[in-house]
Order: sequence, then C-alpha cells, then structure tokens
Amino acid sequence: MLIDWFTVGAQVLNFLILVWLMKRFLYQPVLDAIAAREQKIAAALAHAATTQAEAKQQQDIFQQKNEAFDEQRAGLLQQARDAAKAERERLQAEARAAADAASAARAKALLADALHLRNALTRQTQDQVLDISRRVLADLAAVSLEQRACEVFIQRLQSADGEALAALGEALKASPEREPALLRSAFELPAAQRTALREAVDERFGQPIALAFETAPELVSGIELSAQGLKLAWSISDYLDALSSGLQARLGATEAA
Repeated sequence: MLIDWFTVGAQVLNFLILVWLMKRFLYQPVLDAIAAREQKIAAALAHAATTQAEAKQQQDIFQQKNEAFDEQRAGLLQQARDAAKAERERLQAEARAAADAASAARAKALLADALHLRNALTRQTQDQVLDISRRVLADLAAVSLEQRACEVFIQRLQSADGEALAALGEALKASPEREPALLRSAFELPAAQRTALREAVDERFGQPIALAFETAPELVSGIELSAQGLKLAWSISDYLDALSSGLQARLGATEAA
C-alpha cells in the first residue's frame, strides 16, 4: 500500500490549523468564561459572607436591644408594681385615717351627747333640789335658800384656816381699789346680805377689803370669793357632785356585778 505523503501532510496541517482555531476561538473563550464565572462566584461568596457577617452583626445588635428592652420592661414593671403598692398603701392609710377620724367624730359626738345629757340631768336635779330646799327652808325656818346660803358661806369663811386661806388673805389685802376682790353669787344679793358678807370678810382678814359683787347662776345657789386667781367658795353643786360621784360609783359596781 502506497502512502500519499502529500495527503498525510495536508491532513496534519489541517489538524494543526483546526487545533489552533479551536484553541483560538473555542477553548480560550470557554476558559475565560469559566474564569469570569469563578470570579463572579467568588464575588458572590464574598458578598454572601459580608452579608452574613452584617446579618450576624444586626442579629447581635437586635439581641442586645431585645435584652435591653426586656431589662427596661422589667424595670418599668417593677416601678409600676412599686408605685401600685405605694398607692395602695397610701389609700389604705387614708382609709384608716378616715375611719379613725370618723370613729373619733362619732366618739366625740357620743361624748358631747353624753355630756349634754349629763348637764341636762344635773341642771334638772339642781333645779329640783333647789325647789325642794326652798320649800323645806320656808316651811321649817321661814328663811330663804339664798339667805341660808349666805349664812353657810360666812360660817365656812369663819371656820376656814390653813395656807390656802392665808394666801387668799394676802391676795385680798394686795388687791388695789381699781381691781377689787370679786364676790360672785348664784343669785342677786339683797343689800342686807351684801353688808353681812362684807363685814364677815373684813372681820376675818382684819381690815376692810374692797369687794365687787357679781351674779353667776352656774354656782348653783353658791357664793365664791376670789382674788388674783385664789378663791374660797361654797355651793350646792359640791353636794350634787358628791351625789353624782356616789351614784356613778354605785352604777359602776352594779354593772361590774
């Protein structure tokens, strides 16, 4: 078999030209495309890594903000609970104070009513005692209650002694004429009884004493001699107070039993 070297050479030349053409126009663009694709992939991966890092950073920031918000919320809730507790305690204190004030007001009202009733009963008892005393004195001795009160006061003045009487005497003697000693009585004293009282006071203290007379119904048929805060007095109310104390003691003993 004869070899056609011309044909072989032509085929080899064609093959080499084909290889060069493929490398020139096919393989190199494919390699360039692959390289470009790899660069794009690398850039995408880098961008994804950057995005992931930023996302992680944003997540950390969000987590921190969330934790700070939780702490702030917990603090606000605690403040709200403390404020609610303080307000509740304040309202309870105000309620207790209002209740105490209401109780005190009721107690004060009850005490006022009791005192009013006691004063009314005392006044009624005094009026009855005075009326009975007047009638008894008029029936037995033909003297008035007022006259007998003056006589009893003079007797007490004459029989009194001690430091209290001495102090009263010094106060009476030291009283200036522009501020005379005060002799108060529950009734208007007639001239005769004023004279008798003035003479008894002068005699008891050994010198003339300037006296000013005044009517004071609250003395309850009594007479009171006072000067510079010191006084000597007699009144039916003393007996009534003793009677009231005795009744209250008996009532207390009865309730206790």
